[in-house]
Amino acid sequence: MPSTLKSADWFQGFPIAIEWRDPQEEFPPHNHDFSEIVIVTGGKGLHVTGRESWTLGTGDVFVIGGARAHAYRDLDRLKLVNVLFRPELLRLRTADLARLPGYHALFTLEPAWRRRHRFESRLRLTPSELGPVLALVEHLDLELRRRAPGFGFMATALFMQLAGMLARHYGHLRSADSRSLLRIAQTISHLETHFPEPLNLATLAGMAHMSKRSYLRAFHAGMGLTPIAYLIQLRIHHAAAQLRSTRDSVTEIAFRCGFSDSNYFTRQFGRIMGQAPRRYRQQHHLPDAREPLVTAIAPRPGA
Repeated sequence: MPSTLKSADWFQGFPIAIEWRDPQEEFPPHNHDFSEIVIVTGGKGLHVTGRESWTLGTGDVFVIGGARAHAYRDLDRLKLVNVLFRPELLRLRTADLARLPGYHALFTLEPAWRRRHRFESRLRLTPSELGPVLALVEHLDLELRRRAPGFGFMATALFMQLAGMLARHYGHLRSADSRSLLRIAQTISHLETHFPEPLNLATLAGMAHMSKRSYLRAFHAGMGLTPIAYLIQLRIHHAAAQLRSTRDSVTEIAFRCGFSDSNYFTRQFGRIMGQAPRRYRQQHHLPDAREPLVTAIAPRPGA
């Protein structure tokens, strides 16, 4: 039975932490109630999840969610750094990061498709790419250890820079498996950009170079939702941001976010946000603020 690593033992009152493993010792099967970015800095070994195992080497980067048990074994001077994070507490303002296909591919799709692709869709950094990434991690680690005034802002900004840098690197991959994920990720980015528009499955499937049936199956396997369910969530989160930051009417916001029926919008808002739009505005409105959409970086549960 795998053990569970608890956030209370790894975080010091802040939702980001750094753990250097030089070398990484063999670690029995475990899961955790947080997420992590794993960056391999040297050596080699096996990463084991269930009955599957994959060889790790310098430059490999992958994201692990909390629910799926994993372990390290057969290690040969394996060195790595874990960037631990709690997406539910970060409340990151990701601006246009969600429009990068590499972001969706690295943080959501690759973990979900790892077994099918046998780790061939992973991100592997070249030595020239790995250096700046590790310099950024070292800077983040320094902020977290020193805890000077303003460290929370600085650490969050550095974490976001790291996520953006890795997402851009993933977008440049050329392996067949990574390109297939990037094509699906491109459709997610399209939805992020064109969320007020009607959903066109034929267009999305064409972008992914798939039939509509194959695309629907692949999208659900990676995101845990159908494209229409994902689009509705996108629209609702954009609407929630506008309810927090504007005085526009609920109907205006509903139409602006792609809903043609304000009653349907209200039902969907209540289902996803747990309360009616007007009640949500009363509790969360930010006077004189224009707030961008807030989304959290998180691999799909169980990845």
